[in-house]
Amino acid sequence: MTDPKVFSPFQHLPAPAQQVADYWVDGWQRTILFWDTLRRRGNQYFEHKAMTVPHVLTFEAELVLDGRTFERPVNYGLVRIKPPEGVVIDPKKRPFVVVDPRAGHGPGIGGFKADSELGVALRAGHPCYFVGFTPEPMPGQTIEDIMHAEARFLEKVIELHPNADGKPCVIGNCQAGWAVMMLAATRPELFGPIIVPGSPLSYWAGVEGKNPMRYTGGVLGGSWLTALTSDLGHGKFDGANLVGNFENLNPANTYWTKNYELWSKVDTESERFLEFETWWGGHVNLNAEEMQWIVDQLFIGNRLATAEIVTSDGVRIDLRNIRSPIVCFCSQGDNITPPQQALGWIVDLYETDDDLRACGQTIVYAIHESIGHLGIFVSGGVARKEHQEFASNIDLIDVLPPGLYEAVMTPKTADATSPDLIGGDWIVRFEPRALADLRAIVQPSPENERRFATARRMSEINLGLYRTLFQPFVRAFANSQAAIEPPHQIKPAELPNLLLSDRNPLMQQIAQLAEQVREQRQPVAPDNPFLQWQAMFSEGMIAALDGWRDLRDRSLEQIFLAVYSAPLLQALVGLQASDEPPRRRPGVEPERIAFIRQRIAELKARVAEGGLREAAIRGLVYIGMAGPGVDERAFNELRQIRAGHTTITLEEFKRVLREQFFALLLDRDEALAAIPRMLPADPAGRAEMLTAIRAVVSAAGEVIGERAERLARIEKLFNGAETIKSDSGKTD
Repeated sequence: MTDPKVFSPFQHLPAPAQQVADYWVDGWQRTILFWDTLRRRGNQYFEHKAMTVPHVLTFEAELVLDGRTFERPVNYGLVRIKPPEGVVIDPKKRPFVVVDPRAGHGPGIGGFKADSELGVALRAGHPCYFVGFTPEPMPGQTIEDIMHAEARFLEKVIELHPNADGKPCVIGNCQAGWAVMMLAATRPELFGPIIVPGSPLSYWAGVEGKNPMRYTGGVLGGSWLTALTSDLGHGKFDGANLVGNFENLNPANTYWTKNYELWSKVDTESERFLEFETWWGGHVNLNAEEMQWIVDQLFIGNRLATAEIVTSDGVRIDLRNIRSPIVCFCSQGDNITPPQQALGWIVDLYETDDDLRACGQTIVYAIHESIGHLGIFVSGGVARKEHQEFASNIDLIDVLPPGLYEAVMTPKTADATSPDLIGGDWIVRFEPRALADLRAIVQPSPENERRFATARRMSEINLGLYRTLFQPFVRAFANSQAAIEPPHQIKPAELPNLLLSDRNPLMQQIAQLAEQVREQRQPVAPDNPFLQWQAMFSEGMIAALDGWRDLRDRSLEQIFLAVYSAPLLQALVGLQASDEPPRRRPGVEPERIAFIRQRIAELKARVAEGGLREAAIRGLVYIGMAGPGVDERAFNELRQIRAGHTTITLEEFKRVLREQFFALLLDRDEALAAIPRMLPADPAGRAEMLTAIRAVVSAAGEVIGERAERLARIEKLFNGAETIKSDSGKTD
């Protein structure tokens, strides 16, 4: 290597020449370190691949159940996360179970860092478990097999925590979200609150001019290409293909920005780059049957949100059967799962807010303003805000009355009221929302539905043609190639890592040069004008690649709209030109209407049942229904009161709260009029409970406006008033 000291004579050159020399030395050294980082990435790839169960968890774990030993084996396993030193786990707190997506990458993203979903749950004192997978699927495993295995995992977690105050909170990241929701719809008794960050559930939803990934299946003619790829892979679908789809969404980052950021900041970026690439480059495979089911039923078929999927044993998967609260966390900056796809299922299933409440469902959504898809899982800032608030307020989420809420988070300030009742650096409030608010976000369109329904029909036709005319020949060719190919053939995605690793003798020279460069590193001065020109060139490259991406995306959308909007094509595939929706729209079925009517009659008959506890909860619900939402401080105050005065379990509290909520919802005046009959004769007991009610409603600040009026009304009832004035102005 040339010693950088040979450039010392340039120190006496005029300033412009000196700047050129300094930049040249710095750029040359950065280039050597850049290629050395890629060499280390290649070595890291093969080391990671050699692991028995490759993962990127930063926490120690111990195996609890191995799905490969089940009667219907799957390549999934349940592990218990060991708490880091200094973290104390409360055995009475509900366990958290994090399920990672099998969407091309290996497991571990849910516990990638200390500030992660697992990290914040551990620090909040919850026992934690993780569901991961091995790179190769078990022969013949299906999506239903995985569902059954995950049900056994949850049964085991519940068995291990018999004294926990609540069923497990299950987090399904990205593609794992729809799998968790499917299981919860068929086995609702296994679940506490469900959190689905960045999870697509309504695959046709979207806004024209944005996020064109949803058009890909239609433009390619449907899922026949998935079948072809799996056949060429000898019955397996290479996860690298899924990763390639993600990378194509942002070519500027894939082909330029990622490498430029490493090269331009190689002194500080190398370790972060290598850490992320461990996960991003660790690909996993799926069985052909699994991938075909996912594409046909979900990505192109979009059958999950409208209860069109039926299991092999005849069970219809209806998301309305989920009894646990559901938290949908998405982002405006996510180009893989935009808010429309994360939230559209709600307006697919429910026509009115009463339908949602009648099903007893509680749905909370939170929309980040800018974070990208991966940031939802790996960003430390997101973990310290959204994930921490979800974890610290999971019991509050569990007892929210049925309905739709938005999680609104505001920074905790020095003058915040009741700071001891705030769990973290943010104050979370769950504000009631209406389905109309969601429709403004999702923007459902009958024309859009008809286009995608046409694409679904075309996909079915093309897949049938491929299976009949071409699949036998493709499989015969693939099998003949497999017979002559070496058993450890390098995959296309592995080739860069092979060339840029120590397995390539030429890269060993790079390692030696890099070691010398680190010893004699001469970074250029920050004010060197060539750094500014370098940044300008990079910005130009990004703009050019973004321009090409935008042109490609517009063309993709225009092709899809032109082809699948054609009335002739729609008629040829059997779609009628009528006002009927092109796919099933679950309404309120007759049996569900009968159940709801029976439930209403039961609640009305029991409106005066209960004692002091029920009366107090009814009063709190009545006051809370007037406010902007449910504040975490009010619930934490109630938690403290509950801990000191009663042994009621969280599940029992949730049941009572929901009954009082429905009593007020069905007949508010009658429910309030019944409170005096529910109170004990002992004035001291009523006074003590009234003091607790005041403490809860004032925990978030001064009680004003309608809430103050409602508090005064409850005080009169508890103080022995026999009549109240209804909201309509009449006296009961």
